[in-house]
Amino acid sequence: MTVTEILQSVQFVVDQDGKPTAAILDMSVWEAFLSLLENIEDVGLIRDRMKNWHSKEGWTRWEDFEAELEADALPAMD
Repeated sequence: MTVTEILQSVQFVVDQDGKPTAAILDMSVWEAFLSLLENIEDVGLIRDRMKNWHSKEGWTRWEDFEAELEADALPAMD
C-alpha cells in the first residue's frame, strides 16, 4: 500500500464546527502504515551503516545488525 493510498483511506471525525478532531484507519491500513514506517527506519539504519563501510569501525556482523533492527522495531500490536 502506498502513502497516497493510506492517506486517501483516512476518515476524519469532526466537531460541531467541522474541525477535525480524530482520524480513523482500518486495521489493515494501520498495519500497512506501521510496516511502511518500519521499512523507512530500516533504510535509515542501513544508510547510516553504509556511510562507514570503508572503515573497520563501520563493520558489523550481519547477525548483530539483524538483532539491532529487531531491537529497534516497533512493538507488535495484538
